[in-house]
Amino acid sequence: MVKVKLDINGKGEALIDSPIGFLNHMLSLFAFHGKFDLEIHASGDIDVDYHHLVEDVGITLGEAFRRALGKRDNIKRFGFFLMPMDDALIEVALDLVERAFFFFDVDFDKEKIGTFDVELIREFWRSFSYNAFLTLHISKRRGENAHHISEAIFKGVAKALRMALEEDKGIPSTKGMM
Repeated sequence: MVKVKLDINGKGEALIDSPIGFLNHMLSLFAFHGKFDLEIHASGDIDVDYHHLVEDVGITLGEAFRRALGKRDNIKRFGFFLMPMDDALIEVALDLVERAFFFFDVDFDKEKIGTFDVELIREFWRSFSYNAFLTLHISKRRGENAHHISEAIFKGVAKALRMALEEDKGIPSTKGMM
């Protein structure tokens, strides 16, 4: 079960409650750097591994963003950020157009951060982007430390989203509709 409360025009306050400490840490960083007020309560099937719960959180958070974005007018629409985190350098680019697309070019030198499978980073953002109906590209330019790479991803997506959500006039498309 996953419950999400989201204010995309918040102050960066987070209350994240799941049995996955690493995910809680990443989502708190995401809320802070995106200036999103975010409350998540998640529980569920973690007896085998964290896959389903991480995916469900990504789905539910994506759905919350889709609802919060509404008509997607009066925003800049595009966002990008080059996020350094010590040895890691992550490039994020996104488009809040209502077409879901996801590209992830990030490799990790190890399989786990503590008990967290690093492949779940990809699963989280794939689930998020498809359910938020946005285009999201995440690429690693460099980095070795899996924790730093993961942090740079979550912070970079937050910063790119904040940029795309900046106020602008009208509908951000030559077609006159998103």
